[in-house]
Amino acid sequence: MRGEEAAKKQCLCLRFGQITNDDEELKGLREPWKFCIEERVRWGDVDAARIIFYGAYIRFFEFAETELFRAVGLPYSRLFDQLDIWLPRVHLECDFHRAAQLDDLLEVAVYVGHFGRKSLRLDFEVRREGEEPLIATAHFVLVAVRRDTMKSVVLPEELKRRLARYAHPSTLTSELESMAIE
Repeated sequence: MRGEEAAKKQCLCLRFGQITNDDEELKGLREPWKFCIEERVRWGDVDAARIIFYGAYIRFFEFAETELFRAVGLPYSRLFDQLDIWLPRVHLECDFHRAAQLDDLLEVAVYVGHFGRKSLRLDFEVRREGEEPLIATAHFVLVAVRRDTMKSVVLPEELKRRLARYAHPSTLTSELESMAIE
């Protein structure tokens, strides 16, 4: 029974890139480019009605982003020193579709939605564990800047190469097309 429960407890973003059960509803959700974490809604994340406070999502997105970079071998403790850049956020946008509540276990997916010349966009999706409907969606735009001058620089190829595993397929197609033009 325990194995069956584990198979049903798949993160819809398919953290490991494949489906291990035969659930027809999940067959269309093969999205291995999404990196996924789980995070519980805690007492400090909610208002008096026990509904998540919108600002708590930003923290959840930051957790997912941090773990994404760690998963590709570039934890921030190393990334900034090795590539001599910072990645400040210059834009943040979030849409709320449903209310999360106290003690909900949320699945937070993150992936690269776009590689620009000097920036990248991270897209986020939040769902309750094991459920398909979205609770929130968001995106951050991060710009590569030199640490000493804070002037924008071209995204390091090493960063793009490492993050490519977690980039939406259309992002990679666009990237290849732009390389062919140059």
